Amino acid sequence: MIAIFEHIRDIPYSLEVPMTDPGTAPEQMLRLGKGYCGPKHFLLAEMYKKMGLNVVFATIAFVWNDPDFHYPPELRALTTRLPVAHHLACRVQIGWRWVLVDATWDPPLKKGGFPVNENWDGYSETQCAVKPLRSAVRTAFCRTATSEACRTKNEAELCPLDGKKDHREAEDHSRYYREIVTKRKPEDIEQIHRFYQEFEVWLVKIRELE
Repeated sequence: MIAIFEHIRDIPYSLEVPMTDPGTAPEQMLRLGKGYCGPKHFLLAEMYKKMGLNVVFATIAFVWNDPDFHYPPELRALTTRLPVAHHLACRVQIGWRWVLVDATWDPPLKKGGFPVNENWDGYSETQCAVKPLRSAVRTAFCRTATSEACRTKNEAELCPLDGKKDHREAEDHSRYYREIVTKRKPEDIEQIHRFYQEFEVWLVKIRELE
């Protein structure tokens, strides 16, 4: 279980090629040798389900303007003009608990301030790759400025947090995501594409650091 997680986590993160079809995204990612949170967690869920584990897909709202990411100034400025984005991770039933399992960031990206999940024990909840957006009420009482999940270690029920939508099937997640994307304005789409291009260049530079 841990070996599968680490293998998928170590696939270089990349937004260069869209991979939205859960039926073909994992194979496409493996062929290209890179991918983002979507195909990574489609593959993770597929492998874990083959092991007999229960898995659901967690869609998490966030913003790219994360203060912990070490963006260069120009890229940081781009993030301030982006609409709310949506991250995909998995929730896996391990024993009697449902835990967040997030294999998004590959280890070299730790140098860029990304919360890489190293040394996962196969039982505890991982850090979320992004800082979930939550309502004003939850913000007043929870640690929303971190990537830590806002639930106690003993919570076992499958209950999505504020700002997160759970789907049992990949197709349901994809349908939900398409509904979100179709509401974006043309100017938002233009800003997103520009950010993706610059972000990809920056990730290459991070991986080249010694």
